[in-house]
Formats: sequence, C-alpha cells, structure tokens
Amino acid sequence: MNHERSRRLFERASGLFPGGVNSPVRAFWAVGGTPVFLARGEGAYVWDADGNRYLDFLGSWGPLLFGHAPPAVVAAIAAAAAAGTTFGASTEREVELGEAIREAFPSMERLRFVSSGTEATMSALRAARGFSGRDKVIKMEGGYHGHADMLLAAAGSGAATLGLPGSAGVTKAAVADTIVVPFNDEAAMRAALAANRGQVAALIVEPIPGNMGLVPPKPGYLEALRRLCDREGTVLIFDEVISGFRAGPGGAQARYGIRPDMTCLGKIVGGGLPLGVYGGRAEIMKVVAPDGPVYQAGTLSGNPLAMAAGLATLRQLRPEDYPRLEALGARLEAGVRNAIAEAGIAACIQRVGSAFTLFFCKGPVTDFASAKLADAKLYAEFFHGMLRRGIYLPPAQLEAAFISLAHRDTEIDAFVSAAHETLAAMPVLR
Repeated sequence: MNHERSRRLFERASGLFPGGVNSPVRAFWAVGGTPVFLARGEGAYVWDADGNRYLDFLGSWGPLLFGHAPPAVVAAIAAAAAAGTTFGASTEREVELGEAIREAFPSMERLRFVSSGTEATMSALRAARGFSGRDKVIKMEGGYHGHADMLLAAAGSGAATLGLPGSAGVTKAAVADTIVVPFNDEAAMRAALAANRGQVAALIVEPIPGNMGLVPPKPGYLEALRRLCDREGTVLIFDEVISGFRAGPGGAQARYGIRPDMTCLGKIVGGGLPLGVYGGRAEIMKVVAPDGPVYQAGTLSGNPLAMAAGLATLRQLRPEDYPRLEALGARLEAGVRNAIAEAGIAACIQRVGSAFTLFFCKGPVTDFASAKLADAKLYAEFFHGMLRRGIYLPPAQLEAAFISLAHRDTEIDAFVSAAHETLAAMPVLR
C-alpha cells in the first residue's frame, strides 16, 4: 500500500501537535511506523488519505455501533446543525435523550450531560465526595477513566497502595487520596477498604475493562464489589463509557445484574460525537449544582448536535441487534482461536460481546499485571501485517477492538483469513 500522503501529512502535523497527534496512541509509537491519516468512513470500512481501503475494527475506539456514517445519524446531525449548532441553553432533545438513557439504565435516576468521558468520571467522583463527605477514592491498576489528575495514578509496591503520579505534571498531592487496587482481586479490595474504613468516598471501576486490553470480570467479582461498598458506605461507580450500550442494551450492569450507585457513559451514547454522561441515585445527584453545593458546568454540555446523534443511534437499536453482535463476535473468536492454534504460538483472544483483544501471551489475562506479560513487539508485527492486508486495528497491544452492526459474516471471515495469513507469515513466531 502507498502511504505517501499520510507520510506528508504526518510531517506537517509534527510541526503543529505534540507527537504530531491530538491523542497519544494515534502516533503509532506502540507499533512503530507512520500513522495512517483517515479521510472517510462508510459502514464497516474506512479510507485513508492515499485512497487505501481498510476493514475497520477500531471503530473510533468504540462509539460506532452502527459503523461509519449511518444514514439516520448523519441526517439527524444535519437537521440539528441547520437549526443551530449550539445555544448554551436547554433544548427538548436533552430531555428526550435523558429519558432514553434512564429507560435503558434505571440506576441513573438523575443524570447530567457533559462533553467527554473524562468530564463524566471527574464529575461523578466530585459528586461522590460531596455526597459522602469523604476524600479517598479507589481505582483499579491499569483502569483508565480519562486524564483528570486524581485518576492518573500508578500503583506503588504492594497489592493495594496509595497512588503515585502516573504522569508528569500530576502532583503527589493530586493523587494522595487515590488508592490503586488490582482488578479481579476481591481480597485486595477488601483489604484496601478495611485499611481506610470510613474514608473512601467512591470506588470507580470499568466493569469490563477495555484499556488494559479486554479483560472480563471473574464470576462473582462485581457482586463482591457491590457487597463491599454497601458494607463500607462507599459509592460504587461503574465507568461504562466503553461498555454502555455495547455489552448490552443496559450495559455491563444489566449484563451482570449489578446496580451501581453511579454510572458514567460516553462513546455510543453520543452517536460518535463528543458526549459524556454521569448520573445515579437521586439522593447523590441532588448534591450537584444548582440543586446542591457540588459545582459542575459546561458551555457545550447537552450540545444539540450530540443530542441528535445520540437519539438517532439509540432509536435505531433493536432487541435482535445484540444477539447478532454476539454471533459475529463468537464467529471471529472461534476463527482467531483456530489461527492461533495452527500457528502454534503463545497468544489468546479475550472477548465480551462485540469487543475483543488478541493478547500475545498464553493467558488468560485477568488484570493489569498479566496484561503486561503480552508481547508488544509481536503485536506490532501483527498490527502491520493486518494493516497490509486491509484490516485496521487499534495501534497498541493493550487496547480493545470492536465489531459493529455494519460488519457481516463476510467481513468477519475476511478478518479471520487475514489473521491466519499474518500469523503464519510472522517468522519470529516459527
């Protein structure tokens, strides 16, 4: 494939943006090479600036449940834009989308629109602190909830520790009240809560982590978190920015039968436009301004275009869509497992519904420590091999890939065929 125009665009971008990109993983540093600049998308496919076509399994990192440029969503955005792109005032669509979200997520008795997942998680934690009068929060090692300072915490030594700054520019004070615990480790969570009894305002968790690769919760783990939070008076927050409307019509909380105290949404709920949502029990959300003392605001919150895109997306959803996504995911998983076995390599594929990750390690991957055992160099070789065969994947080992309703059996089979060829052609694996 010729990527000359992408190369020239990256040269220009490198003189403008840090690393030549506006979000770090787009720089291809994890896989090497020059980033592909995408020009358009339609259904399950994207085209780059050089005119190369790819079968897309990145899906803009998860929002595109119906693929690229679904006609109903495009029409809704166009109609909304023609009526005005922003007002800084309330609109009817906010009420309509809010009601649709609450119908799908009954745990979100009251909610608030923001413009990103980062805003949603940051605001939810502030509300939880304001409600509880406590300072400390618990997050999972390897869990990503946006780039707010207090959430960019890295684990210290030990099973459950006060966080250390996980990024330059984050002060020790910013993460001093953030406790980092391994995912899927009930004993570590129990110990962390016991050691900080009466001090933990909230426990925030992706019920299906997608930012250490796709890692399913162990049976009973989420139930244990619910019991522990009930016992300790700690607010349980589900970050469903990725899993909301993807793991099922009611997200991971409906799939696993767990009712959190608060929920954060994004991606699919915005129909591909910038949108975040946080909400939960009415008594907690009453602390948010103007009802209460916890301040949070945003000029573009409830933006008319995002409301229109979100409504058009949710109104398209049908009960049969999720069984279809499950069938597509199972077809891909089975095919890739066969490809791994035939290649005779140490690799595993992990999937929940329409989200998956191929880890280059024996597996299973159950937490961040085991995810880090995956061979990033082998993934980079796999990524570029698939790219040459017209398959676009996340440009990093520890990320999730996504199937959309625009994919058909033929596209899934094309992915599996390319995986067979790519794995067989990787001499480092022989």
